[in-house]
Amino acid sequence: MKIGTNYSYDLGVKQLTGLASQATSLQNQISANKRITTSSVDPVAAARIATINRRQAENTQNASNITLAQTLVSQSDSALESIQTQLQRAKELALNAANGTLNDDDRKGIAQELKSITDDLFALVNQRDARDTPLFGGSASGDAFVRDATGAISYAGSGDAPPIPIGASGNINATDSGEKLFMSIDVNGVTTDMFTILGNLTSALETGANGDPNALKDAMNAGLDGIDASLAQVTASRSSFGARGARLDLEAERLDTAKTDSEEQKTALDGFDLQASIANLQQTMLVLQASQASFSQLSKLSLFDYLR
Repeated sequence: MKIGTNYSYDLGVKQLTGLASQATSLQNQISANKRITTSSVDPVAAARIATINRRQAENTQNASNITLAQTLVSQSDSALESIQTQLQRAKELALNAANGTLNDDDRKGIAQELKSITDDLFALVNQRDARDTPLFGGSASGDAFVRDATGAISYAGSGDAPPIPIGASGNINATDSGEKLFMSIDVNGVTTDMFTILGNLTSALETGANGDPNALKDAMNAGLDGIDASLAQVTASRSSFGARGARLDLEAERLDTAKTDSEEQKTALDGFDLQASIANLQQTMLVLQASQASFSQLSKLSLFDYLR
């Protein structure tokens, strides 16, 4: 009979332990709002969920990169729009200056406004981006453009800014260097830069006809050609940034869709039913409490009580 008593006792302990473990597992699942709280619950599903989680982490980083790239593209396009406006005003002034009825004093007044435009352009090309690096400075950290004692403006950047990884579609160049945008302008087969074009035009207007109206006319025509070429370069660059912005929008949409799909896949793999789990926990607790009460009575029995 002693063997039977020990067996009943051990069986009761195992039953209580199993019920308590089941209740704890259910409580953990309810608290976490998921079925697979540890890999041992469902190793196969847990492994697949882990893979999805890694992919989601990568997508989260890519989404952050896309947001940064969108900001940089927007900043670049906004700066180029302002530069475009300044160049259009410079063209208006150049056309006005080419008017044969103007005298040298009139042209000097136009030259002063061109100097002001050049100052504005110098500030625009030296903007800093959301990362506090030069927007058009390539990989450099200092100013993209500098001015020497004579007022001449030159590029001080370096190379191209590092491309930004945005996921499955690869990388994207969210900015362009000032060297590419403003310092490599083809004017009738000759490569020059935006600031040299404006500087030469300004100097010609300050000098005036100086006894050679044909030379002044040639300078006006060269200035107009240079401004037109600069405008064409800026316009083409804005189109390029527009295409990059569209690509980023598409990639952002793809990541949003992937995020939704991943969450749905995880939910399907987990298969957690909150209401069913709560009902299961309540039932388990009832059985556990009843078993505890029965076991408590059994453990109080002495051998005499048991034999009697």
